[in-house]
Amino acid sequence: MFLTKQDQVAEILRERVIAGTYRRGERLKQADIARELGVSITPVREALHVLEAEGYVVGVSHRGLLVPEIDTKQAGEIHRLRLLLERDLVVLAMKMMTPDRLGELRALQAAVAAAAVAEDRVGVRTTNYRFHFRLYEMADSPQTLSFVRILWAKYPFTMQEAGKPRFEAVLAEHEHMLAMIETGSTQAAVKALAEHIDAGWRQFLARSGHGYSAE
Repeated sequence: MFLTKQDQVAEILRERVIAGTYRRGERLKQADIARELGVSITPVREALHVLEAEGYVVGVSHRGLLVPEIDTKQAGEIHRLRLLLERDLVVLAMKMMTPDRLGELRALQAAVAAAAVAEDRVGVRTTNYRFHFRLYEMADSPQTLSFVRILWAKYPFTMQEAGKPRFEAVLAEHEHMLAMIETGSTQAAVKALAEHIDAGWRQFLARSGHGYSAE
């Protein structure tokens, strides 16, 4: 798939927000990003417009573009929507799955594992993002994929606060998901994904003390 420079910058910035490279509440400066990525201001500006529409950044009067704080009051609704849409993407991705595509996912899983062994939190979060979205891209359902990107921008990922134990659990959950994909059973792959999402959700509930239902 061909990506414009704007697309490439937007994807890098999404990863950085999810990974916690950019802290919640941090101001993003176009010139700094352009200089760091070795591109002109134009694709950075255009990428930030896209990310603002998706909720990864927010414009604040007299302060510029910031990474928004998470509104945990919305977390339960976002969790339910993630389950609905991401399961649907896995159903579609399974119809398109090939040995080569499974190999891509296994290579991404190896990258997650390498970052976990190095105890590189940002690396784990980044490669986890890449693993999920490469799987979802295989569904060839761009509108649904766009909605899922928006949900990830607003989701309180507990991996950003968790240490090595959660990383190890994520690796095990990914491995189970890959094993189910390899069997060719769509139902089993979808169930494995749902269990993976729910595991992170339960950790959020335990850490936050919010009175949400785990259902």
